[in-house]
Amino acid sequence: MPVLVFLIILSFSFYFYYKVKSVRSSRFIEKKWLSGKSSIALGLFVAFFGINQLFLFQTTFTYIIAALFILIGLGSAWMGWKVYKHFLPQAVKEAQELDNQ
Repeated sequence: MPVLVFLIILSFSFYFYYKVKSVRSSRFIEKKWLSGKSSIALGLFVAFFGINQLFLFQTTFTYIIAALFILIGLGSAWMGWKVYKHFLPQAVKEAQELDNQ
């Protein structure tokens, strides 16, 4: 499935981009906010990888492992979303305070 391969590459690219941005940021809250975004991207990468495995191999073992990948990936993306939503207002406030100085 070329669409899944594209989504896997895209989500891994976003993970790498946000992780590098998080490491390079000097603002504490912004680091947490970017870490949440990278967690979403990594979770989607793992979930898309699990879905892709379902189309490549049709064995019972693959179904079990793919199900684990999908569940872990979606759980990671969900927790990343919660972190992102929690730190978003604080990151905006932090950016405004530092711009006013």
